[in-house]
Amino acid sequence: MSIASKLRFWRWGNGWRVALALLVVLVTVWLGPLGEHTVLESAFAACILAGSILLAIAASRRLTFGTVVGCLPILLLVIAANLKFRYLSTPLLAPDLVYYFNAEIAETLLRYPFIIGAIVAAIVLVPLLLVLLWRGDIRLARKSRGQRAITLAAAVAMLVVTLYPHGPFAQVYEKGVWEAMIDKSFVSDFIVSIPNARVNEPSFLPGDATRDDWHDLADTQTNAARRPDIVAVLEESTFDPRMLTACKSKLCDARMFHTDADTIAHGWMNVHTWGGGTWTSEFAFLSGLPHTLFGPAGVYAPFNLAPRIRFTLPRLLDADGYRTVGIYPTDGDFMNGRDAYADYGFDAFYGGRELKLGWGATDAEVFRAFEHVFETERAKAHGKPLFVFMLTLHQHGPHMTPLSELPAPYDKPLFTGKLAPGNAPLDDWLNLNLTNYLQRLSMSDAAMAKLESFLRHDGRPVLLLHFGDHQPSFDGAINTLAKTVPSAVPDPQYVTYYMLKGFNLPVRREDYPVLDISYLASLLLDAANLPRNPFFIANTLLRDRCDGHDLDCRNAALRDSYRAYVFGDLHDLAD
Repeated sequence: MSIASKLRFWRWGNGWRVALALLVVLVTVWLGPLGEHTVLESAFAACILAGSILLAIAASRRLTFGTVVGCLPILLLVIAANLKFRYLSTPLLAPDLVYYFNAEIAETLLRYPFIIGAIVAAIVLVPLLLVLLWRGDIRLARKSRGQRAITLAAAVAMLVVTLYPHGPFAQVYEKGVWEAMIDKSFVSDFIVSIPNARVNEPSFLPGDATRDDWHDLADTQTNAARRPDIVAVLEESTFDPRMLTACKSKLCDARMFHTDADTIAHGWMNVHTWGGGTWTSEFAFLSGLPHTLFGPAGVYAPFNLAPRIRFTLPRLLDADGYRTVGIYPTDGDFMNGRDAYADYGFDAFYGGRELKLGWGATDAEVFRAFEHVFETERAKAHGKPLFVFMLTLHQHGPHMTPLSELPAPYDKPLFTGKLAPGNAPLDDWLNLNLTNYLQRLSMSDAAMAKLESFLRHDGRPVLLLHFGDHQPSFDGAINTLAKTVPSAVPDPQYVTYYMLKGFNLPVRREDYPVLDISYLASLLLDAANLPRNPFFIANTLLRDRCDGHDLDCRNAALRDSYRAYVFGDLHDLAD
């Protein structure tokens, strides 16, 4: 190239284009490949980026235009993922493009002016920038068609090999959908989530349904005359900390985990999620089914399963003469809550906006809102009993409030020095998280005592169920703590607690060494002596025959017969 040609190449028009393209590449690499959590994920994202850039340059025959176009998919992805993570605490995944684009998305976005501004800026500026780059860009010579074809083939081959789930990056694809929902490897999280938008119907052999009797409950008595009100509380990220071997302090012992004369059933509860995914425990309680039966897409239960499940606890209680009410401490748009509750069969729904609750709401504030809703809905029920299901939020992570900002005795590390033979002292991070958890637990404990008092002195018969949806993660550190649980617990990582009490009614005690969350609804129906539909008859029978276990039931043939009956004969998953 002559000196004159070089000068023409670096004239202002091409100079700013090259500088801009390099800047876009640097920003994309910084936010994309370098933002991934592992070296393998970084290499995975880098190969996708390189293949995209090569493909765009070869296809357009323009250098800076192709470079910027090749960067745009990953750049826009990581920007959108960061915004979603900031406001909703989960990264952008492929199923979000299916489940979040609905009639309410515009209303939701209007509450976030910054996001609206970013979208408008992208819609206006990106096309304008691409037009400017296209005109007068550095073009590849026409005589290099052979090289262009080779480059196109190489780019496509690189992308195909990189994106092949069983190729060199197969280990990236082994990341589970839940792990992808809680970390911040935004590029790999999105790519590996692409196959997870489709619900898989549980497999079964139709003939298995008749191998066992799923119709008859022995000695079943129902009480249609004096049906109790039912109050169920999902306690966010709550478990009995006494299961932690290191948690020997008296501050680890909360009254809400203790039995008394009103206790019907209590103990260890097996759940199907860890560190988050409250809505999956919500689904398991209301539907009597683990979300994991439906493949990775089951994580999106409020979007894709709630509209298709035929048998739910609210629908059954409605048939039994109840008015059903849901109380949601966050906005009703979060995780499709308002629509999902309607699909589950609730008569009324109260979101955080209506109740003036938010992410910082304590259990006491939620329960005060409940008392108001309870009185309001009782008037609307015209003598019908009430079923009220509410979620708390205060134990939601992170558990990182500085100890100096907590009240005594939580204003200093609680677990220092040698805790027990063979146990090292907890480090600063675990002290911070566990102390935060215990301080919030003390508030939940006091609020639960007041809720019990309110219901006990109301005078009407009432059942109170409260349970933990999953363990908190402490940013993954909780799994470094030793746990002491009975041998009947299948996995200490997936166990919380449940407590069922009855006030102003006869107490019939139930006892399970460990109870799967999918049986909580049938346990409530037992305690209330209520009629049930074919699904909950079968659910009760499996609970008793498997001694409270579900996915880990020792009798695999019995479990398979139950699945065949539920999904084959009852068609619980509608088309």
